Amino acid sequence: MQLRHIANRVSQAPERVYSPALRASLSAPQEAAQLAPESAAGPDPRRILASIGEVVYDWDLGTDRLVWGPNLAAVLGPISSDGLDTGLAYGERISRESGTSRYDAIMRSSGIDEGDGVPYQVVYALVQPRDLGQTPIVWFEDTGRWFAGPDGKPARAHGVLRIVTERHEMERQLALGSQIDPLTGVINRAQLGEQVARFLKEAERTRKPFAVLLIALENLFALNRTYGYDAGDEVLASLAGRLRENVRACDVVGRHAGNKFALVLESCDAEETIAAAQRLIDLVKTTPFETKVGSIPATIRIGVVIGPREGRVPSVLFQHAEEALDVARQNNGKRCIAYTASLAREDARLRALQVADSIVSALNDRRVDLAFQPIVHAATGKIAFHEALLRVRLADGAAVSPASLLPVAEKAGLVRLLDQRVMELALERLGAEPDLRVSVNCSINTVLDPEWPDRLATAVAMNPSVSERLIVEITETSLIEDFDTTKNLISTCKRLGVKVAMDDFGAGHTSFRNLRALDFDVVKIDGALIQNISNSADDRFFVRTLIDLARHLSLEVVAEWVEDEATARILREWGVHYFQGALYGQAEKRPGINETHQAGAPFI
Repeated sequence: MQLRHIANRVSQAPERVYSPALRASLSAPQEAAQLAPESAAGPDPRRILASIGEVVYDWDLGTDRLVWGPNLAAVLGPISSDGLDTGLAYGERISRESGTSRYDAIMRSSGIDEGDGVPYQVVYALVQPRDLGQTPIVWFEDTGRWFAGPDGKPARAHGVLRIVTERHEMERQLALGSQIDPLTGVINRAQLGEQVARFLKEAERTRKPFAVLLIALENLFALNRTYGYDAGDEVLASLAGRLRENVRACDVVGRHAGNKFALVLESCDAEETIAAAQRLIDLVKTTPFETKVGSIPATIRIGVVIGPREGRVPSVLFQHAEEALDVARQNNGKRCIAYTASLAREDARLRALQVADSIVSALNDRRVDLAFQPIVHAATGKIAFHEALLRVRLADGAAVSPASLLPVAEKAGLVRLLDQRVMELALERLGAEPDLRVSVNCSINTVLDPEWPDRLATAVAMNPSVSERLIVEITETSLIEDFDTTKNLISTCKRLGVKVAMDDFGAGHTSFRNLRALDFDVVKIDGALIQNISNSADDRFFVRTLIDLARHLSLEVVAEWVEDEATARILREWGVHYFQGALYGQAEKRPGINETHQAGAPFI
C-alpha cells in the first residue's frame, strides 16, 4: 500500500522530522479506514495522531496525486469533505491569509537533494468548501521532506500536517501587541514607517503614485478639558474606526502621534487624494462622535503628500506631510493642504500673517507690556537707569519672544505702533515714579517717520518733568539709512530735554565725522563685541578703540552683555561708565501701574 511506502520513508528520516507517534502510526496496519479501538497490546498510534491533530501525507508532484493517512477526516474535519486527492484540490483550500503554501515551500526551496531529501516547514491556513458555510479558518504546520527526480527538481514529498491554530493566534496577538496602538486599534507609528517603506518599494515596481495623509483632530486639549480625558480617548478611538471604515482594504490606517492619524492610500494621485481627504473632512464634521457623556462634535485638518514624487524615504514623506498640515492649521479656509516644493515659502507667508494678526490683537487688547533691565554704574554697581523692553502676550496669556515678533512687525509696518505703545507705557511709568530713569528703543521705521517727533513732543508736554529722565535709543544703522532725518530727530529730542543714545555702537559703519556731527549723549557698545574680550585680543583692541573714541567726544559709554566679573574688570579699567547684562540683572516686570496682564503670566 502507498501508506506503507510512506512509512518506510519516514522511518528512514531524521528524528527531528517526525514524531515517535507518527513512526508508530506508520508501522501499524494502515488498511483500516476507521480508527481501531485500543487493544490490550497498547494504545493505537493512529488514535494518538488524531487526538493531537496530526495526519501524514505523500505527494507525487509528477502526477499530482496526494495520499493521506486514514485519520484525515478526524484532523481536517469539514475541510476534508471535498476531494483532497490532488495537490491542486488541496491548494484550493489554502486561505489567502496564509501568504505561502506547501507548494511554495518545495518549489522555491534552494536546497539540493543528495539522496536523503530536503527538509521544509511552512505554516498556512485552510478553509472549508464554500457550499458548507463559513467557519473559522484552521492553521496548520506542515513539516516534511521533498525528494528530487532525475532532473534534480522536486518529484515527491511526504510529511506531517498538524493543527497549530491556538499557537498561531497566540503568536499573532503577541506580534500585534508590538504593532498596534492599544487605544485606537490601528497600527502604531513604527509600523506606519514600515508600511510606507513597503509602498515606496511597490511604487518603484509599478510606477504608480500613492498618498500619505496626516490627519489631526482639532482642539483635543479643549475637548479633554470640557468633556474629560476618557471622552477624549473615546473620540480618538472612534475617529480611528471611522477612518478604517471609509478607506479601501488595500489602504493603511495608523496612529502617528497624539491627536494625529496617518492614512496611506494605494495608487492615488494628488487630485484623487484631495477629493478623498475632503470626503473624510465632511464625514467627521457632519457626524458627531457618540461617547459615554453624549454626542461630541469634532473637526479634522489634513496634510497631504504624494509619494514617491515628494520623498523617497518614509521620514521625508512624513516631514512634508507635517509641513502641509501646519499650513492647513493656519489656513482658516482650507482644511486640507497638499505639499508642494513652494509650500515652505507659503508657510512662511502664512506664519507672518499670523504673527501680524497677533500683534494687532495684542495692541487692541492692550496686551503689550514692558520689562525693565537695570543699567548700573560701573564703579559702584548701583542702578543708574533701566532699559524698557517690549513684551507681548497672546490671548491665552503666553508670552511671545520679541525676536519672533519684530522682524514681522517691521515688514508689516506695525513696528511703529509697537514703538508708540512702548513709549506711552514708559512715559506713564516715569510720571508715576519720580526717581525712575528709563531708556526706550526706537526702530529705524520710527526714526524715519516724519510724524514721530511731533507725537513725542505732544506726549512729553503732558508731563514735562519726565523729559530729563527719558533716554531715546537709536541704532547705528539708522544713520546709514537717512542721516538728515536722524539728525533732525536727535535735535527734537535735545530741544525737549530728552537724552539720546546710539545703540549697537560698533556694529555699523558710522564715520568719525558723522558721529561728531550728531549730538548724542550716550553710546552703547554692541554686546557681540563685548562678550569675548577676555579671550580675544582683536576684540579687546576694537572695543578699546571705540571707548577711546567715545570718551574723546565726551560721550558716556554703556557696555552691553556684561556677563562675568573678568569682563567687567577690563571694561572698568578702560573707563566705561555703565554696565548692562546678566551679571547685573535680567529684564523683569516692575510691579505697580500698567498691570494689564493676567496674574502669573510669564515674561520672556
